[in-house]
Parts: sequence; structure tokens; C-alpha cells
Amino acid sequence: MNGKERIRAAFEQAALENRAALIPFVTSGYPSLDSTVPAIQAIVEAGADVIELGAPFSDPLAEGPSIQKSSHAALVAGTTPETYLDAVRQARAAGVDKPIVLMGYYNPILAFGLAEYCKAVADTGADGLIVPDLPTPEAGPLLDECDRNGIALVPLMALTSTDESIAEAMKRASGFVYCISVLGVTGARATMSERVEDLVARVRSNTDLPVAVGFGISTTEHVSAVASYAEGVVIGSALINAMADGPAESAPERAGEFVRSVIPGTQREVVAK
Repeated sequence: MNGKERIRAAFEQAALENRAALIPFVTSGYPSLDSTVPAIQAIVEAGADVIELGAPFSDPLAEGPSIQKSSHAALVAGTTPETYLDAVRQARAAGVDKPIVLMGYYNPILAFGLAEYCKAVADTGADGLIVPDLPTPEAGPLLDECDRNGIALVPLMALTSTDESIAEAMKRASGFVYCISVLGVTGARATMSERVEDLVARVRSNTDLPVAVGFGISTTEHVSAVASYAEGVVIGSALINAMADGPAESAPERAGEFVRSVIPGTQREVVAK
């Protein structure tokens, strides 16, 4: 089973259980290099369906304060592409079998080498990439390398995306589609935009891939609202905040507790026939 197939299987399993797939985000190397694999294990044990593993970068333009801070701390701790790729390898060796998608910016990937990076990602057992600063018209070379290695390049769609740009992005989309629920950067918010449900509908009219919603999701109620119309829910800043709220050595435990607390929101209501 290649990366694309493993992602698809995770969403299909969640659908069989009448729930949305939960996709927690953790920053590799935060709060320490040694915490990444235990954090992945903890959130998988708590019920995560797909892991979004952040690849720290010095200029994370799509990120709000919480993830920016975690990214900076991870870089200071010594996180590099080699260390986060090795974390995936270690997680697989430890028995983690859920899909792992690396979220990182294009500059380090380009510096690493597109072909070399995609092969390295596939060799670790990771399943896909999310590259928030790579627009669809410029994504062809990376898409080609992802296809060669059986990994997904997950497109991001924004509230401002036009029908034309959505249709173009869906032509070679794989894994799932990530819909951004807010205008602006990541970060826990009290309320969510109602426009994202329309965005999900417009995306769905162009693809049969599962659609996930992220950015600004911070509570069980948010998760429940998104689960009513999307196949997946991404939760990041609120999880990073939970990890930051205490000693570094117990951050993985807090990550697991947080994921466990929002899991009930993924369950959809059973409609009587």
C-alpha cells in the first residue's frame, strides 16, 4: 500500500464508523527533538486518523503565533529535514501505522532537491506532503516527483479560491483536499467562518477525494460542526498550546489528552431511516 492508498484507507475507515477523520498537527522537534515520536504515538493512541507533522521553517508565513513559536523552538533545538524524516522512520519502527503527512514550506524542499526529497519521504514511510506556499500553477515538478514515489501532494483551498482555481487544483490532487476555514494564518479561534461550508461544497463538486477543514479549529464544538459536512478535521494550534502548557517532558502526554478530549466531536449523528 503506497502513501496515497494509506490516506484513502484512513478516511474510508472513519466513514465506515460514521465519523470524520481527525488530523492533529504537531511540530517536529517541539518541544524537544526527543518528544516527536512519543507525541505521534500518544495522539495515535488517543484516536488520530492521520498525522500532520510540521517541518519547521524560519519563515512560516501561513502560521499564527503558536505554531510560529513551536517552529522557532524546534529549529533552535536542532530540527533539520534529516531529523524530522528520521522521526517518521522511528515512528514507523515503533509500530505507528496511521498516515503521516509532512507539512512544510517549499524553500527547504527545493534546497534538498525535489527528486531526492520525495524519495526520502517515501523511504521513511511517510505518505504525503502539504506545501502551503506552492501555488497550483507552479506545483507540476513536485507533483511529478510525488507521483513517482506514490506519495500525495495535498492541495490547500482558501475561502478566496475561485471555481476556476479549484477545478485546476483538483486535476492532479491526491490524498485529500485541505480547505482553510479562515482568512489569515493558523491559530485557535472562538468562532469559525460559515463560508467554509460553501468552499467544501465547491471543492466536492470537482473531486471525489475526501475533504478536510483546518485553521482556527480549537474546541470539540468546532470539530463537531466541521464533522457535519467534511470528511476530515485538522486541529493544530490548540494542540500545540496544550503541549506548551506544562513541562516539556510531559508534552506528549498532554497531546494525547487533548486529542482524546476532542475525539467525541468527530462522531456524526445517526439519521433514523
